[in-house]
Amino acid sequence: MKSNFAALLAGAAALGSVHAAEGLYYIGSEAQESLPLKWVVGVNAIWDDNVTPTAVGPGANDEAFSLNPYVGVSFVNITPQSTLDVYARLGLVYYIDQPAAIGTDDIYPQSRIGVNWTHRFSERLRFSTRNFVAYELEPDYAYGFATSRQLDAYLYWQTDNSIGYRWTERLATYTGFNVTGLDYDSAVTNSDRLIWGVYQQFRYQLSPQSVATLDYRYSQTDADGLAADSSSHYILLGLEHRFSPNTIIVAKAGAQIRQSDALFGSDSTNPYAELALRSRINDVFSIRSFVRYGSEPYDTVRQVALGPLYDFDDRRTLRVGVSGEYMISPMLSLFGGVDYIGAQFDDGRLVSGVGPLTANSIDEDLVNAYVGLSVKFADSIYGTVSYNYTDSSSDFVGYSYDRNRVSVGVRAEF
Repeated sequence: MKSNFAALLAGAAALGSVHAAEGLYYIGSEAQESLPLKWVVGVNAIWDDNVTPTAVGPGANDEAFSLNPYVGVSFVNITPQSTLDVYARLGLVYYIDQPAAIGTDDIYPQSRIGVNWTHRFSERLRFSTRNFVAYELEPDYAYGFATSRQLDAYLYWQTDNSIGYRWTERLATYTGFNVTGLDYDSAVTNSDRLIWGVYQQFRYQLSPQSVATLDYRYSQTDADGLAADSSSHYILLGLEHRFSPNTIIVAKAGAQIRQSDALFGSDSTNPYAELALRSRINDVFSIRSFVRYGSEPYDTVRQVALGPLYDFDDRRTLRVGVSGEYMISPMLSLFGGVDYIGAQFDDGRLVSGVGPLTANSIDEDLVNAYVGLSVKFADSIYGTVSYNYTDSSSDFVGYSYDRNRVSVGVRAEF
């Protein structure tokens, strides 16, 4: 009974949306052991050769040095009935020379807070809530909304709540709702979003290692400014398979039915797919990856050919991410990763300016790659050095650029 319960419910706590700090990497797992209160204090020194890559005019291709001091805390408490996982990182980015682009400052927030709690009422019934808030400047591509850095900080938050019930030894369900908010400061227009959704998942255990899933999801997007509100229905079939105790894959595919609330807006039915894979190859090498393809409601208002603004009802986007870590020795680790975002914009409607009433088939691609070293100097002192390269190719004004960043940091853990 207990093994079936774990297979049916432990991996599906809130698979209806993007999740907490892990974003699209999330596979539905909970913390496995209690961890005492842990503090981290550190600072990074960063050189950036294109600090405001989407700026046009003053500030374009501007390079800058910055400092990123931060303090973090984490805590995990597990009892037979509940799992509580709390973490926070509060910091800021200070530019020694303020960027020249209009609307930029010399200090930006760089903070994240998360609280996850699961309570098991019985072997059959459990409640799970995952909550996350980020207020920061640079986008984390694993969240699934950003395609490039904007000129201002954003507030991103999410709450995802669900109830799981095991009806038989093989059949279980999850019922939940989630709310996501994306709020930029005044320098970025037409990009704020408030998205709420509900979902119902059916889970059937095929074997001790495999669970088949059937998902129905509904989401409603309230957009800012010239962007149209919209809604989406998802019908997905999936499989969760554990190849070994250290390797698990979660895959889903199906249809997304998207409806625009705009006057003369366009509706669409598109394929939708998502996949997350996590594996610890051996004691020194681990890797994780994600793939998501679907029509996204983010960043849909764009300028075309130095002229009018269009809101695109259909923005089909492929997101791929891979990251890994290799421990060369107990004192030295190598880490790296690659993100790819490819988007095709269709069904564009003229919303500002003078130009054709429609726009279609505009493409955008972004590749972000990074590699770094982590060194353990003493029992609680660590150093890192990393290099990050970003290349964006876009048919939209101001979205084509390349960017290099080098970061050197030191931190203390206690």
